[in-house]
Amino acid sequence: MTIIITGTSSGIGFALAEYFGKKGHKVYGLSRKHTESQYFKSIPTDVTDNIAVQNAIAEVLKTETKIDILINNAGMGMVGAVEDSTKEDILKLFSLNLAGPVQMMSAVLPNMREHKFGKIINVSSIGSEMGLPFRGFYSASKSALDKVTEAMRYEVYPWNIDVCSLHLGDIKTNIADNRVIAQVSQPYKNVFDKVYALMNSHVNDGTEPLEVAEYIEKLLAKNKWKAHYYFGKFGQKIGVPLKWILPQGTYENLMKKYNKLD
Repeated sequence: MTIIITGTSSGIGFALAEYFGKKGHKVYGLSRKHTESQYFKSIPTDVTDNIAVQNAIAEVLKTETKIDILINNAGMGMVGAVEDSTKEDILKLFSLNLAGPVQMMSAVLPNMREHKFGKIINVSSIGSEMGLPFRGFYSASKSALDKVTEAMRYEVYPWNIDVCSLHLGDIKTNIADNRVIAQVSQPYKNVFDKVYALMNSHVNDGTEPLEVAEYIEKLLAKNKWKAHYYFGKFGQKIGVPLKWILPQGTYENLMKKYNKLD
């Protein structure tokens, strides 16, 4: 299969590209920086730049006739209180986490439609299902991508194109290097410091990127997809059904305790 993956310079994206390249697939990795690998071809691309995206897909199609899989993995984190977040940082976040994947999908869909086949995975977060303290805009950006994914499933299914959101828990990567951190104002500083330390400890204890690759391989083998899949440690995944099962007050108290806000 021909697979395009975004955000392949490090972390999950790099692990995915190497994994599927080693399996014999033709893999193209798109990221801002060129990445050396014997298992996939790196195409330097800023996915927030629509012209760059179109040029990257055109380069792939110089060699390939068919694009089978798109994995929209490129993204960034943002931490800080809602009150402290700036318009510029919010727009930067949504440009990469929402507009970038949309531009990638728009670029590959004509080819997928032509061949009446395609699978698109939008890498989301378990945190998209809830407003996480000091990560409100990150949760919102991924939640917006989820809703776009749901809408697209209805729009493209006549051409045998399937789309899903893959909600990940904490993965052991260098995601902290690619976070926007808002200037924390004094009223929030003490509690933010506790939450931020907890956030980093969850990442350090997170699931290995290789396990994500193995899960996606199983997902790609399915004939039909659901709209949403969840992968991560049980303690994080369980938060999704609990939100709908528990009374709202009970759930909020549980979240406060989990995030050490009490």
